[in-house]
Amino acid sequence: MADDRILTTRQGHPVRDNQSMRTVGERGPATLENYQFIEKITHFDRERIPERVVHARGAGAHGYFEAYGTIGDEPASKYTRARVLNETGVKTPMFVRFSTVAGAKESPETERDPRGFAVKFKTVDGNWDLVGNNLKVFFIRDAIKFPDMIHAFKPDPVTNRQEAWRFFDFIASHPESLHMVTHLKSPWGIPANYREMEGSGVNTYKLVNDQGEAVLCKFHWEPKQGVRNLTSAQAAEIQGRDVGHATRDLYDNISAGNFPEWEFCVQIMPDGPNEHLTFDPLDDTKLWPVDQFPLLPCGRMVLDRVPDNFFAEVEQSAFGTGVLVDGIDFSDDKMLQGRTLSYSDTQRYRVGANYLQLPINAPQPGVKVYSNQRDGQMTYAVDGTGANKHINYEPSTLNQGLLEAPKPAKEYHQLVEGHLGRYQPTRVQDDYTQAGVRYRSFQDWERDDLIANLVGDMKACPEPIQLRMVYHFSHCDEDYGRRVAEGAGIDLAKAKALPPLPGKPAPGQNRTGSTYTDGKAEEGMPQLQAAE
Repeated sequence: MADDRILTTRQGHPVRDNQSMRTVGERGPATLENYQFIEKITHFDRERIPERVVHARGAGAHGYFEAYGTIGDEPASKYTRARVLNETGVKTPMFVRFSTVAGAKESPETERDPRGFAVKFKTVDGNWDLVGNNLKVFFIRDAIKFPDMIHAFKPDPVTNRQEAWRFFDFIASHPESLHMVTHLKSPWGIPANYREMEGSGVNTYKLVNDQGEAVLCKFHWEPKQGVRNLTSAQAAEIQGRDVGHATRDLYDNISAGNFPEWEFCVQIMPDGPNEHLTFDPLDDTKLWPVDQFPLLPCGRMVLDRVPDNFFAEVEQSAFGTGVLVDGIDFSDDKMLQGRTLSYSDTQRYRVGANYLQLPINAPQPGVKVYSNQRDGQMTYAVDGTGANKHINYEPSTLNQGLLEAPKPAKEYHQLVEGHLGRYQPTRVQDDYTQAGVRYRSFQDWERDDLIANLVGDMKACPEPIQLRMVYHFSHCDEDYGRRVAEGAGIDLAKAKALPPLPGKPAPGQNRTGSTYTDGKAEEGMPQLQAAE
């Protein structure tokens, strides 16, 4: 290969693995010395001025959260010491920002695109940000691929047009995306509005209790208004008369006193590798089957006030997946670990180093902020400094500066061990089963819309992409691949005869070459509600 085709960092170092972050063992946490990833993601965070790189088009509303004090039938304290999930009778202030993902700031809200669902709980223990989407899975499982993914989904750098061939050129090499694509290209890819859509934290987190015990968890918002989606034809009709219909719907309903409400639910799984499962619970391209891990209600959210000023509150609102409260912790989900760096880094660049001084982002009144962080552009206040304002460091032998907070009686200590390196999964890497289950769970009209959308896209792609995508769809479900091939005029036999992707296991095998079967693959998948 010619030297001008070798991928390098901006320092000129050759990139020998652009697929995986460096982690401690295959499933361990990422390390801060991930220079290649840090250079890549922090440059990506700064690619757009001044709008967000992703989630540029958005709407927001204020509301409150009320905890039930229970998680399912158990006291919430069994799983977590987070007060926001334990204390009943408390209305925790919240701000929620809904958004599209790939489109620009003035793009229509009828676009086929995931919808951002970012929630800022202003708890008595400080802020907790839960930053997710309406769809419960994602395109990729390793954050180092995020800039590549968004580049492929954004407009062509030459034509400035979003192109189907660029989108599917990326997807064709990343079969873990098939589950998300099956959602996205169906009516579930265009929610009818923000009120009637689900929300999900997407990534895997941990809950930690007073005994320092942890469980894995996923967070979900279930709309009490029900779920409603649009076909491409319905979306086109709405777009012809209103490119901001979802914002209008949200604001009009709240202003009329029709306050939208969601039930907050968690799924819980024992901490650990969970090797008995046919999927990795840290893989955000997979769902946790609800028959094994049911949605356990733990609270409700109500939105009851629209912003007073769109720019000050919606545009300047800033969220980060690293903003957690005591009792909620990180898992080793590689996307979560990468997002935790990227999101807050983006906000410091986009809004400024002092973005947390803005009222929309600051903790609720009554929560005192004491830090030794100083200066930076647009500083207009100084955090509380204790007895001696001269001491903006810690510790001090004068015993007049800020002090560390008391530690919990029992801290959670995760055992981490392994060889540092870049890893591809060696456990089951089944990127087809859940996508096939999703396809078969659709109603006939939803499948018809999915196939029609994919056929249109495939016709805009060159043959190598067409063949590889039909190969993928066929491994998800025979009918899925056949219908796309027939609709787009693609040679089905030629597609199915393709070899596996380089470096990927053959369908039905893991990376060690052993085969697997999934006799319960279709059991326990979340049931979809019909889009009206």
